[in-house]
Amino acid sequence: MCPVEVPGAVLRVAGDAWSADTEGLSGQIWRADGCYVKRAATDEHARLRWLGSRFEVPAVLAFEDGWLVLQDVGAPSLAAVEPVRAGTVLGTVLRELHSVPWQECPFDSRVAVAVEKARHNVEAGLVDPDDFDDEHLGTSPEELFEKLVAAAPADEDLVVVHGDFCPPNVLVRPDGSTVVIDVGRLGVADRHHDLALVHRELGEEAAAAFDRAYGLVPDPAKLYWYRLLDEFF
Repeated sequence: MCPVEVPGAVLRVAGDAWSADTEGLSGQIWRADGCYVKRAATDEHARLRWLGSRFEVPAVLAFEDGWLVLQDVGAPSLAAVEPVRAGTVLGTVLRELHSVPWQECPFDSRVAVAVEKARHNVEAGLVDPDDFDDEHLGTSPEELFEKLVAAAPADEDLVVVHGDFCPPNVLVRPDGSTVVIDVGRLGVADRHHDLALVHRELGEEAAAAFDRAYGLVPDPAKLYWYRLLDEFF
């Protein structure tokens, strides 16, 4: 069943029979009849409105008071696809996304903004050191933040980044067309923000396939820094 105090516009579209079974999707999200309902999704709604005229994303069926109803695309994600093929598709999709003119994007995720958000999360106690990658386990959030600041890139190759680009966030239909989901962290940043997260998720062969499809050999130092940045979110 749906939670209490759901806005009327959401109920009119999604009904009141909701399931918490969302196949591993994280956050406050439920499956309803022909759609998904997300809570605390104001940032994602704003980004969907901007990106939707430029890229394939799920249709917004309703939005009210931070509650977002998205059409169920009815397609599996690339997490269910053979890894090398998934890497190739990811590279193609990301190259297309990064071709969207970043000057038109109103959402700023550049280094200075990202570092300040990381600082806020550390100071607010929102960073869990138990969730760090293996290479950072045993380091405090404060110590890791100092490392983040010290190693910040001096230059940025700006594009529109997804912000959480990984196999589960790209859906692929039977005809091969794709839909990008979970765009709540989309914004202007260095392309390595996305490249770093893809490389972290893929094995060696799949990562090589991704690089070929994307058309760039990534900068290892930037890959590391953006993986480091992700520890704070």
